[in-house]
Amino acid sequence: MNELLNLFSQQPTVFAIFVLILGLLIGSFLNVVIHRLPIMMEREFKTDAIEYFELDQPQSNDQFNLVVPRSACPNCQHQISALENIPLVSYLWLKGQCSQCSTKISARYPLVELLTGLLSMAVAIQFGVTWQCLAALILTWSLVALTFIDIDKMLLPDSIVLPMLWLGILLNLDSLFVDINSSIIGAALGYLSLWTIFWGFKLVTGKEGMGYGDFKLFALFGAWFGWQYLPTIILLSSIAGAVIGITILAVRGQDKNIPIPFGPYLAVAGWIVLMWGERINNAYLNYIS
Repeated sequence: MNELLNLFSQQPTVFAIFVLILGLLIGSFLNVVIHRLPIMMEREFKTDAIEYFELDQPQSNDQFNLVVPRSACPNCQHQISALENIPLVSYLWLKGQCSQCSTKISARYPLVELLTGLLSMAVAIQFGVTWQCLAALILTWSLVALTFIDIDKMLLPDSIVLPMLWLGILLNLDSLFVDINSSIIGAALGYLSLWTIFWGFKLVTGKEGMGYGDFKLFALFGAWFGWQYLPTIILLSSIAGAVIGITILAVRGQDKNIPIPFGPYLAVAGWIVLMWGERINNAYLNYIS
């Protein structure tokens, strides 16, 4: 292991390529998480409701989690083999179709794999062979999963957000990204600031402007980067949300009252701060001084 780490330290290009390949593999797994985790949550909710209300409903013995059953074509139920599950390569080899029934495979699967791989490689280049790099990779992979789940279901699962929030605080016990005081204050302010805006908006308009998952995600970033970067994150996410949201409304002609998830914009802003937060803050301070 030490020899491998020494090789990566001496050959940053090799390290970047290794992390790119690792990111592609993780991206393939994230596709499973994005699809299955909301279903698992829904099933758990229904099971809890049946037990709580003592309803007499048949219980399914079919296992369904992130491991089983094996991935299969939704049209013909053909089980995906290992050769058909190689990130990017299999999609290109199969020409984006099921090998049995020729049903088209969504282009989002290779997109998530490619996105995860490229973001992972960028993290490797930025942080090098360090503990910061490992932590940043874990955060990046979590943000990819949260982004696409929120796009699909308007949901930011606690099972991802809360462990990552606590991980940020634990990592900063040794000041990996920021001192522990800034981390704890950042987590508290991150949650309370959006919570306050939420209730203020609701009292004025009678509508809910965002969900509690957004509060927790913002608190997560406060825990990882400290309270000092919260204004930068909220500014970047608001700009991204305004630009992309207006574009979507203009292109699709959707009703302006249709809710748009805010989590993906927070995730993008948080990742930008992870990579270049110090430079952005310094540039802003130099600009106003």
